[in-house]
Amino acid sequence: MGQIYDFIYNLLPYLGMWLHGFLRSLGLSEEAMFLVVGLIKAFLLVNFGLIGFAILTYVERKIVARFQDRLGPNVAGPYGILQPVADGIKLLTKEDTMPAGADRWVYNLAPLIIATCALAPLVVIPFGPGAIGADLHIGVLYALAVGAGALVGVLMAGWGSNNKYALLGAFRAVAQLISYEIPSVLSVVIVVMIAGTMSTVGIVQAQDVPYLFVLPVAALVFLLSGVAEVGRTPFDLLEAESEIVAGFHIEYSGMKFALVFLGEFVHALVVSALFAVLFLGGWRGPWLPPYLWMLIKMSVGIFLFFWLRATLPRIRIDQMLNLNWKFLTPLMILNLIGVALVDRGLRAAGVSGGMWAAGLFLFNVAMLIGALALPGYLGRRARMAALAAEAEAEAVEAPVAAH
Repeated sequence: MGQIYDFIYNLLPYLGMWLHGFLRSLGLSEEAMFLVVGLIKAFLLVNFGLIGFAILTYVERKIVARFQDRLGPNVAGPYGILQPVADGIKLLTKEDTMPAGADRWVYNLAPLIIATCALAPLVVIPFGPGAIGADLHIGVLYALAVGAGALVGVLMAGWGSNNKYALLGAFRAVAQLISYEIPSVLSVVIVVMIAGTMSTVGIVQAQDVPYLFVLPVAALVFLLSGVAEVGRTPFDLLEAESEIVAGFHIEYSGMKFALVFLGEFVHALVVSALFAVLFLGGWRGPWLPPYLWMLIKMSVGIFLFFWLRATLPRIRIDQMLNLNWKFLTPLMILNLIGVALVDRGLRAAGVSGGMWAAGLFLFNVAMLIGALALPGYLGRRARMAALAAEAEAEAVEAPVAAH
């Protein structure tokens, strides 16, 4: 039993060693082995994204249906599990249309760029010790930069479609994604500052205590910003059906629409993976194999995405931008400065381990309470001022009416 448990626990490293041994037995040079292993990793990661996309489309419908007291997909196969296959066949057999007046190259390249930029960050996601596409020293920076490249594809889709609704959706995407990238990057900067590295493997190894319990404000803001960047509810203004029909992808059909859809779901998968790496300790955990811990933690983030979609209404564009520029961005700037000072003070005092984590946690909780109380106080004061002005106006009008 011990050997079986050891094999399951270290499944990915064993597979890696077997592959290297097999390639070495073929007499390949080190350069050729590096190339072949890289191609195999790329193939596996792309298929992980594609299979994850298919599973997420099914799971989301089931979860949202349960929230709304429905059954969800239940016709294609037992419990509707073949629904993603049916969707794929439908999209493959649909006519590939292009609107009149569209920019052919820009219109056709946009879905490919969106899907590629969504899949590329998977390279730096560690699924266990040594189980990573490429352990870059700038892994987090790479993931953020490449993931934001999907914005170019969205803008190209809106511009190249020759449709006013698509263009409006693209403009909204630019405003939303660029603005929410700032608090997202600031929250990542805090993690990098505490961990002392931008490597995703290094950040996981630095979390003796998951950063969710050390930096809860950064974790909360990263998750909120991730929801906004992916364009999920309540920030799905990019494709608000009631306002701009479907936004930037209104003119796409068939496999091009599938690629846009794939980009959205895989982007959500990547944000969940980054949340697990940055704040939940990545693959680290007791008893279970590392890759299972990583998948479980990714599932937590994905479930939050679905939960938000099923329970929250879509907010207005002005509310979304106000939330970012007037609350999240100032909060993260103050949090960055505060965490730096508290961390420096605790380390200078010789505090480490659990006391260091408790000190940062208490600072973050105090800051979060203050940040939530301040808007409430300012809103109450504004309402009282409005009521006082209204009462004063009525007092002035009353004598005039009496005469």
